[in-house]
This record gives sequence, structure tokens and C-alpha cells, in this order.
Amino acid sequence: MHPKYAPLLNNLNEQLNFIDLEIDNPIQQCEQAINVILKSIHAVRKLVNKTHFKTEVEEIQFFKEVKPQFTSKLIYYNQIYQIERKKPSGGNRILKKYYNNELAILKAFFDKELDFYQYFRAGNSYLDYQYFIRGKFDIKLALNSYYFESDPSFATSHDFKVATILANDLIQLYIENQLLALDKKENTENSQHEPKRKITWTSSKVALTELLYALHTEGVFNNGAADLKDIAEYFEHIFEIDLGQYRRAFLEIRARKSDKTKFLTNLNHQLLKRMDNLDELI
Repeated sequence: MHPKYAPLLNNLNEQLNFIDLEIDNPIQQCEQAINVILKSIHAVRKLVNKTHFKTEVEEIQFFKEVKPQFTSKLIYYNQIYQIERKKPSGGNRILKKYYNNELAILKAFFDKELDFYQYFRAGNSYLDYQYFIRGKFDIKLALNSYYFESDPSFATSHDFKVATILANDLIQLYIENQLLALDKKENTENSQHEPKRKITWTSSKVALTELLYALHTEGVFNNGAADLKDIAEYFEHIFEIDLGQYRRAFLEIRARKSDKTKFLTNLNHQLLKRMDNLDELI
């Protein structure tokens, strides 16, 4: 990553990590993410217009390696937004069919762009001067209509295709995780006797992660012999929740500027308040 653009990308990644951790609703998450990505891309465009490229090599590097890092995130969150917004109501069978249809759409793109996909994944460069230099397009290269509608000063014939490839990798992972979650839910429903009353975790995943680490640290399970991963899986099982990358979430908790144990601090405060209120009634 060129040092001119690295701070912008690092800042964008930090903002997206914060959104992922603080917002559980995927639609709201995508809305917030798209807003910050658009601002970041605008800042990159301004920087390009201000500094210009000194050589064709620098221009190729930007449109092949730098810009797609930003636009792929926009494609990813926009597509996840569409997937979640159009997701049908119904049981596991309906949802599985829906997600598998989305995987088929990704495969159709892969089949259509197979030649370029193989070129890009193989790390080839012999056509880069056509793919990633502005204004040097060849209609025979199966251009997307998007190219003709884009700003010619900030787009080449194939930078958007690179971004789409990168985004599709993440979209596929997202969909596969949703399918795994449905399988897990199905197995749970089939193997576990349902209690009369269902208890659902309604606070944030970050809060549950904070509690998870606190209980593991205190060694309250199996005389302190329980593994963190086992406790996390147990929480996910009983609360029917996917904690996702809880180890990364803990790193974000550690990085908080103030009140690192926000949820635990509030638990302590509320419990003491309850005790004081009971004392006043005696």
C-alpha cells in the first residue's frame, strides 16, 4: 500500500471494525458502513486529483491494488444490505434456498469473468497497461456498462472488476456463515429439549464477549479448567447467538480509551443500586 493512501485505509478499517462491533443489526450496520466508505473514497479521489501520478507504474498500482481496497468494501456492504433487506420470512428451508441462490449469483459472476479472474489471481501483469491505465480500454475485453458511466479521471476498465472479486470473496464467506448458523440452529432444535421459557440475550454481542472473558478469567467453570473456546460455544448454544470473531472483539474492548469494562461496570452499578433500594424498604 502506497504511504499516501495507507492512513486513509487504516482509518476506514478502524471505523468499520467499530461499526461491526457496536451495531448488531446487519441492515443498520451496512447503512453506517456505506456512509463512512463513501466519505473515504471521496477523500481518496481528492488526493488523486491533487497529487496526480508520476508514472504509469504508479497509476497501475493505484487502480490495481489501492482503489479496489476501498471500493470492494462499498460493494460488499451494499450487497450484504441488499441480501438482508430482501431476506424472506420463513423457516430454515426457505432461508437456505435463498442463501444458496445468492451463492449461485456469485458463481455466475465467476463463470462470466473467468479469464480475468484467473489473470488476477495468478498475479499476472502483462495486460496491466490496458486494464489499469485510464483511457486505455479495449471494447473486446468484455467491459461492464459501469465503466462507461464512471468518472474517466478516477476509473479504468478493470479496477471495478478487481474490487468485485475481492468483495465476492467476503460475500461468499458471509453467506456460508449464515448457512452454517442455520445448520447449527437446526441441529440444536433437533437435539435439545426445549425449555418452557426461552431466554434470549438482548444486550450486544460485545457485552456478552466482555462477560465471557470475565468469567473465564475468574475461572468459574469446571474449577477454572474450561477453555475459552468451549465457554464461547456454550454461550452461543444456550443463547442461540453467533459471537463471531469474539477474540477480535476483545482486542477492541482492550483498545477502548476509557472504561474498558463498560458492561461489567454497569452491572456492578445496577446491582449495588438494587441492594440500596432494598435496604431503604427495610
